[in-house]
Amino acid sequence: MSLHPAVRTALLSLGLPLLITACQSVNDNAPAAADLPPVAERIDHVVEAPAGSRTDPYYWLRDDSRSNEKVLDYLRAENAWFHRHMERLAPRTEKLYGEIVGRIKQDDSSVPVRHRGYWYYVRFAEGQEYPVYARRRGDMTAPEEILLDGNTLAEGHGFFQIGDYEVSDNGRWLVWAEDTIGRRQYVLRFKDLETGTMLDDRIEGVSADLVWAADDSTLFYIENDPDTLLGKRVKRHRLGTPTSQDVLVYEEPDESYYLAIGRTGDERFLVIHSSSTVSDELRYVAADQPQQPFTVLAARERDFEYDADHIDNRWIIRTNWQAPNFRLMEAADSDIADRGKWRELVGHRDDVYIEEFELFRNHLAIGERSEGLKRVRIRRWDGAREDYIGADEAAYVAEIDVNSEQDSEWLRYSYSSLTTPESIYEVHMDSGERRLLKRAPVLGGFDSDNYVTERTWATAADGEKIPVSLLYRKGFQRDGSAALYQYAYGSYGMSMDPYFSTARLSLVDRGMVFAIAHIRGGEEMGRRWYEAGKLLDKRNTFTDFIAVTDHLVAEGYVARDRVAAMGGSAGGLLIGAVANLAPEKYRVLVAHVPFVDVVTTMLDESIPLTTNEYDEWGNPAEKAYYDYMLSYSPYDNVRATAYPAMLVTTGLWDSQVQYWEPAKWVAKLRATATGAAPLLYKTNMEAGHGGKSGRFQRYRETAEEYAFVLDQLGVAER
Repeated sequence: MSLHPAVRTALLSLGLPLLITACQSVNDNAPAAADLPPVAERIDHVVEAPAGSRTDPYYWLRDDSRSNEKVLDYLRAENAWFHRHMERLAPRTEKLYGEIVGRIKQDDSSVPVRHRGYWYYVRFAEGQEYPVYARRRGDMTAPEEILLDGNTLAEGHGFFQIGDYEVSDNGRWLVWAEDTIGRRQYVLRFKDLETGTMLDDRIEGVSADLVWAADDSTLFYIENDPDTLLGKRVKRHRLGTPTSQDVLVYEEPDESYYLAIGRTGDERFLVIHSSSTVSDELRYVAADQPQQPFTVLAARERDFEYDADHIDNRWIIRTNWQAPNFRLMEAADSDIADRGKWRELVGHRDDVYIEEFELFRNHLAIGERSEGLKRVRIRRWDGAREDYIGADEAAYVAEIDVNSEQDSEWLRYSYSSLTTPESIYEVHMDSGERRLLKRAPVLGGFDSDNYVTERTWATAADGEKIPVSLLYRKGFQRDGSAALYQYAYGSYGMSMDPYFSTARLSLVDRGMVFAIAHIRGGEEMGRRWYEAGKLLDKRNTFTDFIAVTDHLVAEGYVARDRVAAMGGSAGGLLIGAVANLAPEKYRVLVAHVPFVDVVTTMLDESIPLTTNEYDEWGNPAEKAYYDYMLSYSPYDNVRATAYPAMLVTTGLWDSQVQYWEPAKWVAKLRATATGAAPLLYKTNMEAGHGGKSGRFQRYRETAEEYAFVLDQLGVAER
């Protein structure tokens, strides 16, 4: 049977993102750094728009081919300037890197997950950067079968990423998606797990999503548009046949929708999921009848969102239909097409946001958010029992983990906080018996009792209370002298939870306070929290972040002149906006792969992801949105003022935030900003949006970032 999605998630992550990236040092071919930072040439270019036109002097830095030597020379010169500045901090960088890596248990492995007679797990060997994905048949004493060895596959590649993989129902055929450029444009490859031989089948230009049908020979995948790079067509491939014979199953007509494919928890149905910011549409077909056409579960309509899973001849649907914070409904197979026959299972609440659910034969597990915290509720189908999984800390994350078998009476969940490493538990859903399966090891003398996590609330300009999660070392004195490292994201309804991080210990061990600002634009406080931080309310995201800084200063947690802030991607937009709105309140800012050229990007439908984003940011072809986006776009609002010290990073092959956005932003800052604070810009010439992510190598960039921040904040070495 197909490898359950939850199992794939477990195998694709062990304290890592859902990818493997081969990490090599950046090959800049950079000229020797001069005594002054590089200055980009100004070449005026008019950006036309229905609502107005603008002159962009650095538009020439855009090169879709990534081959223009003039552009590459500029990026190399910036890299040379970065390395020159960081030479002085090399000893501190190495010390930080040694600390962070020294906390990692090198020969580690995940908790095995049972599925269809096999135990699946991921493990690391000492000294190796990448994981090995493996399984054992029957029990964990059986011989190991290696599915994929990330270390072997990464050899010879400046960049290598596994986006997803899946094992066929009979356990024999393996397919995986790999990317050797960093643009998230994958190639599907196939392997016979019985013989270990590679098959000739090879499918290029696809997304990472893939799923086997129940016949052990039919694979469904998503073909990308070659220009926008978005998933466009679902196709059906029969093992051993030419790709020219692959059958088009579904083509998405609306450029604002993303495509995903998968399988229900009981594995009876294959599902195609079309989703935009404000709408969903699911199609399904029996997994053992892959040649049949897909059936629409519920037709799309604006502001109607839903997802669904299947158990015992009925569908369970999570939906915002007449329920902004979502509710759960159920419908028999025969009634699913008639929304009027859907029955409410778990009702809507204004103070609880339903985020996810998991189905079991006798129980329903619900992942919820309330008061900015994530927790798990368990209830029997017969209504005889309902319980929450408890916690003893002020700020924590409890969430449903890998559960691959619906017949189980045990729920596996994870627990983490800013002071507690990720812990995998299982709880008996009737008796309440709880077992700790694994707590992520942290070496180097770590003791969670040496650290404190706290929840405080800042008041926004309009009176909203903004939750803030804090971490500091025990013995910390709230006397207004400490340095602060503040983080947030604040877009797409993505919540930034207070997870544990070994790297952050290197900050708080030096007396710093670490803070996560749960600002509007995320969903920490429910759907309204997201709605109040997008479109024409986007500025709330930025002013919330500044209000959190002001609160932590006013309450004596930190010193006014020792504040650092960091964000990435849309969180980099946050950092760019904050830099323009309140540069005097921050000593140093860090922006990773930042989305900072909002208007120009959103005007260009040829750029990947643009049309999918209109419901998040607005369509600048309409004057109201054009004017509003122009009022906060970081690139467009750079002004002659003294900006904080800044570190900006990007990847040349990033397909989500194109490298030229931060390149243009930095060029304009260099030409416009006053003051003497350093501005550093680093382009990873062999990576995309995720940057480096090898188990150890990715921490080199973290160490560089921390060394820069600590130096600018005047934090003494210990």
